[in-house]
Amino acid sequence: MSAAPAHRPRVAVSRTGLPGDGVERLTARFDVVDWTGTQPPSPDQLARLAKGCEGLLVLGSDRVDAALLDAAGPDLRVVALASMGYDGVDVAAAAQRGVVVTHTPDVLADTTADVAMALILMSRRRLPAAMDALRRGEWGAFRMDAFLGLDVQGATLGLIGYGQIARALARRAAGFGMRVQHHHPRRREDDELSRWVPFDELLRTSDVVSVHTPLTKETEGLIGAVELAVMKPTATLVNTGRGGVVDEEALLTALRRGELHSAGLDVMTAEPRTDPSDPLFTEPHLVVLPHVGSATEATRSAMVNLAARNLEAVLAGHPALTPIPGTTGLPTHGRRQHTTR
Repeated sequence: MSAAPAHRPRVAVSRTGLPGDGVERLTARFDVVDWTGTQPPSPDQLARLAKGCEGLLVLGSDRVDAALLDAAGPDLRVVALASMGYDGVDVAAAAQRGVVVTHTPDVLADTTADVAMALILMSRRRLPAAMDALRRGEWGAFRMDAFLGLDVQGATLGLIGYGQIARALARRAAGFGMRVQHHHPRRREDDELSRWVPFDELLRTSDVVSVHTPLTKETEGLIGAVELAVMKPTATLVNTGRGGVVDEEALLTALRRGELHSAGLDVMTAEPRTDPSDPLFTEPHLVVLPHVGSATEATRSAMVNLAARNLEAVLAGHPALTPIPGTTGLPTHGRRQHTTR
């Protein structure tokens, strides 16, 4: 008598063409259903894709809320984000349903810090304005007063938040001869790279303020008109954290009034942004990138691979490798665990 075929958990993947071999590995072990549309799935489309699944691999821009969790059904055990940030996750709803949610720390800090450093250089040295003038054919006779920026060497860098990416940026800033200080509301210690300062002091004394805090109820709108007014008129604001931490209207107002020298954003409150006339894109003292902080082949592959490994671990009955901080690494709903080969 032949043995019954081994159970293969069903796993949904919310994008096609993801880098790395993580999805290929999942396909070898599970019944994988991929989203094949050219645009990201809407919440309703993602919910239909997730129906009957035990695992989901999604991106940070996908909303993981009660509606998605319920649409997947009672067998759902793990949602793996190919993202370090998880502000799109209803953590309480997942915990209530006993679903593990994982993210991808430790693999993108250096790559994102590179982009933060690039934004500092681009903004303070006015490099995009110089490039735009060159493309318009406006490179005329040499002028001593053309495209004058501000020095990075010798400037003070203030880090809001002091996690993996901020510390990686501190290492880079040291190489540029910058003085580094940081503010973290709960960890008030110095280290060999940076000294802790109160929030207001950081804003008041930094030549560059770089945002590295997750988006939470406490940090939403953390940098608004009041905070920008405290900063030096020669200062630069950089944000590679989450868009909602910075009040974009207040930032534009400060730049237009000359109350702030420059700014660089890799993240915005609403993404994607596709209108060429968007005020964020037309402000000459603002450098904007389309959320490319982790966009290298190696890093994006590592993110997808880690998300896949989290799925494999949980669906095999093992603790998740990188659950969201403060959450469980194992499902708590008591469903049976499947052995996969």
